[in-house]
Amino acid sequence: MGYVWEFGVVFNQLDLLLAGLLNTLKITGGALLFGIPLGLLAAILRLSTYKWLRVSVGVLIEFFRTTPPIVQLFWFFFALPMLSGIEMDPFRASLVTFSIQSSAFFAEVFRGGIVSIESGQWEAARAIGMSYLESMRRIILPQAVKRMIPAFLERVIELMKTTTLVATVSYADLLYQANNIAQSTYRPLEVFTVAAGLYFIVLFPTSLLVKHIERQLGKTGEGTVH
Repeated sequence: MGYVWEFGVVFNQLDLLLAGLLNTLKITGGALLFGIPLGLLAAILRLSTYKWLRVSVGVLIEFFRTTPPIVQLFWFFFALPMLSGIEMDPFRASLVTFSIQSSAFFAEVFRGGIVSIESGQWEAARAIGMSYLESMRRIILPQAVKRMIPAFLERVIELMKTTTLVATVSYADLLYQANNIAQSTYRPLEVFTVAAGLYFIVLFPTSLLVKHIERQLGKTGEGTVH
């Protein structure tokens, strides 16, 4: 006997899924808001002429890039209050975790974009009397950012999918709401199919944009950072 799909029970609670999607977007947007500037700062520090600074920042970046994000989330939500007395609700713990974790990945994207600029650009900037920061702001970053856009957008896609982990600390994101609805309706196939469709609706245009930008950069002969 074939399975009988029944989406009516899911669409009756679509408002809960949409509320969960909004919470997912809040975490994703907040992580981008804090993660991008933190990543830029980390990239600049990692390119410092001081070896101790390069190594220290590099170790931090690799730590957050290579350890599981769910462990980081549990550390901020469960361990930090026990060790320091600093309490975090699920939203704050999730925001801190994914801001720091995404900044580590953005740091490498920034670093890759910066080092991809020809050394002659730096030399030309120094020749006209620009300082390091002036060169970075006015010459290097404007060129590097164009090459970094596809990698940034790819990271946004990965970030939004990774934020599904916030359900483990009872933050009411899309996956958390979907799981609750599935348990109350006994229709997990329908619920998670609709949830997957909502992720697809949000992320598919971003994926198309990445491909479009890569094609445009390919036409101009510019490479992209991965």
